Amino acid sequence: MQPSQSNIKVIINGAAKEIGRAAVVAVTKARGVEVAGAVDSYLVCDMEEPLEIPIINDITMVLGSISQSKATAVVVDFTDPSTVYDNVKQATAFGMKSVVYVPRIKTETVSALSAFCEKATMGCLVAPTLSIGSILLQQAAISASFHYNNVEIVESRPNVGDFPSQDAIQIANNLTNLGQIYNREDISTDIPARGQVVGEDGVRVHSMVLPGLPSSTTVYFSRPGEVYTLKHDVTDVQSLMPGLILAIRKVVRLKNLVYGLEKFL
Repeated sequence: MQPSQSNIKVIINGAAKEIGRAAVVAVTKARGVEVAGAVDSYLVCDMEEPLEIPIINDITMVLGSISQSKATAVVVDFTDPSTVYDNVKQATAFGMKSVVYVPRIKTETVSALSAFCEKATMGCLVAPTLSIGSILLQQAAISASFHYNNVEIVESRPNVGDFPSQDAIQIANNLTNLGQIYNREDISTDIPARGQVVGEDGVRVHSMVLPGLPSSTTVYFSRPGEVYTLKHDVTDVQSLMPGLILAIRKVVRLKNLVYGLEKFL
């Protein structure tokens, strides 16, 4: 795709990470958007398809250069919870909107960003997940929660990480405060094998680490005589790219902070 003045200019912050590398390729191939900058403090990028854009470690220089073109621009942030606020603030200073996909971002950081974006009248999308499949699972789980008294989440990941995962926590949070108390028979048990209770309404999460398996999240609902199962598997970071492109296209219309890609599905 040839660059165009009407294309949304996209800066990938965290471009040397696996998801950053995938994002550079995905944005390059998508219509109406183009990679205008790739930033990371780690300057190695072993892409199968070499791109004519270097990864540099000075985001201020990148933002300043792009802002001079007066084009519509979006900064995609894959960095770290501790740097997100400053990154969004800096992007805003250059008149650019932000898409933030940083797992484990703190609630107080989101609140501070929301207040800042409201005052600056600048759009920002904070996405706990970019997986459209994960969002659809969450929406189905919310619908099912009104009809079942028992629910447990079982997740598997190929590598050790922070558990419960962000996806499992998000599902459990979505099922909280809906007027339902789950698993009443053993809600108070502290037996480790029964998994961790996430939230206040008894949703239990079981996390497994099994090398070779895809990243998988399964939600089991049940009542006497019936089990309803929802499952979502992720086999590659490419699964996040349709959600990322959607987020980039939607955030340019925002004038405040929106939490959750599901608002645009």
